[in-house]
Amino acid sequence: MAHLLVLELPGGNDSDLLQAAVERGDEFTFLSSQFDHYTAQAQLQPILAMAKFKVEVSPFDYDEVEKAILVLHASHPFEAVLCLLDTRIIDASRLAHALQLPFLNRAATELLRDKFSVRQRLTGRGLPQPGFALARSNEELKLAVEELGLPVLIKPTDGYGSQNIVVLRFPEDLDPYLTPLDDMLPSGMDYGLGVKANDRLLVERYLTGTIVGCDTFSFNGQHQLLGINEKLFFEAPSFAIRGGCFQPNRPEFGGIQSYIFSLLDAVDFDFGAAHIEIILTDSGPQLIEINARLVGAKLPRLMSFALGKSVYAGLIDLHLGMSDAFGLCDTGMVAVTRWIVAEHPGLLASVTLPLWQDARIRCVEILKMPGDCVRPPTENADRIGYVMVCAPTQAEAEGIADKFVSECVCCLKPAT
Repeated sequence: MAHLLVLELPGGNDSDLLQAAVERGDEFTFLSSQFDHYTAQAQLQPILAMAKFKVEVSPFDYDEVEKAILVLHASHPFEAVLCLLDTRIIDASRLAHALQLPFLNRAATELLRDKFSVRQRLTGRGLPQPGFALARSNEELKLAVEELGLPVLIKPTDGYGSQNIVVLRFPEDLDPYLTPLDDMLPSGMDYGLGVKANDRLLVERYLTGTIVGCDTFSFNGQHQLLGINEKLFFEAPSFAIRGGCFQPNRPEFGGIQSYIFSLLDAVDFDFGAAHIEIILTDSGPQLIEINARLVGAKLPRLMSFALGKSVYAGLIDLHLGMSDAFGLCDTGMVAVTRWIVAEHPGLLASVTLPLWQDARIRCVEILKMPGDCVRPPTENADRIGYVMVCAPTQAEAEGIADKFVSECVCCLKPAT
């Protein structure tokens, strides 16, 4: 039985990591800057009640957090530090270092929290990058768009979860009534739990192609590709993901594997899970971004179905210092997810799921609550729920998932 220190929950409500710890027989201490955010959610209360200790430091101050954790560590030693939330990943690295526990090194952690700095690093290491620029003011933003030329993509350098992304494809997109470049900074963006955006924008050439997510485990600089998730998006201008298809690592992924390992080496990624998004263009793979954490949006569940073992349990083993935390496996299965969304804005009244059942349907979950405001998907936070299907082929799994979502009925009330 291990004692784990877990910082916050990804998405504000994803307790799968805690559930995996309990199922393994591990104990966990939960660290947060805002407990009432979690205790207000009835579905989280049973799992949070299983915490060995709860540590709240509000407002979040790293020095105060470290003091509290070191005191607790003296009497109840921690054996691993885990964090799946981007905005706390640097703090997690610092805490792990203070506790002398394995974690991604602090320099790489800080680098990966700034997408512009990552572009600079990769360019310096000789890895081709799309044209890019940094904007710290509206004047710099307009200049960057002018110099790079359309189409361009604009996103926060410290953003995550496909939030607050703007794409300018055509001259009419520069109309100030459609895209007010004169008024994008300061953004006032709030990431929650007391974290504000740094108001640095990355402007880069917009590329087209197939987008895939690659998830890896690293131990002492040696990397392992768990598999590849091909992503399917809702129609533009939305940046929300409609679903995806995860396949365990296979020999035919060798070219992609070599590319993403070169990216990890270039940013000195030495330990932990990474979620790397790339786009497969006509001229070869290009990086979208590297995240210093396990993939979110419940996708480790999807991966676990196809891999035949828990990715969360593997992550815990990795942070407990097991170099072989996740042996390669190919079950011959693929796993597909599809998201349930609203067709128009309103207040969610109810979601009626199809009555038919199929053993290949592994998981269905509704994340929004009655009374929540919903709208057609613009970003990932707009999604209402999902279905996950596991089958021998992609076509078979996608057919079932698409049919299931098409038969879901979301009843809405007018929003006031």
